[in-house]
Amino acid sequence: MDLIKKALEFETRKMRFPTTSDRIIAAREAKELILSLNVIYKSNKDAKIMDIMKRLTIIKQRLERRLKGRPLTS
Repeated sequence: MDLIKKALEFETRKMRFPTTSDRIIAAREAKELILSLNVIYKSNKDAKIMDIMKRLTIIKQRLERRLKGRPLTS
């Protein structure tokens, strides 16, 4: 259950990353938490764990979108 506390702490953390390297580290941490929670979810099938994974995925997608930047339109 320490992993769930860690995920909830990450979720409530202030999401302000001034540098690109901070964003990369945060995206990797989110991915690591999601994959670790997925291992637990496979054995438990607990809906609360799935909800946490969904919220972390949204945060991770926002970070990755910010890292990639806007696509150029021609």
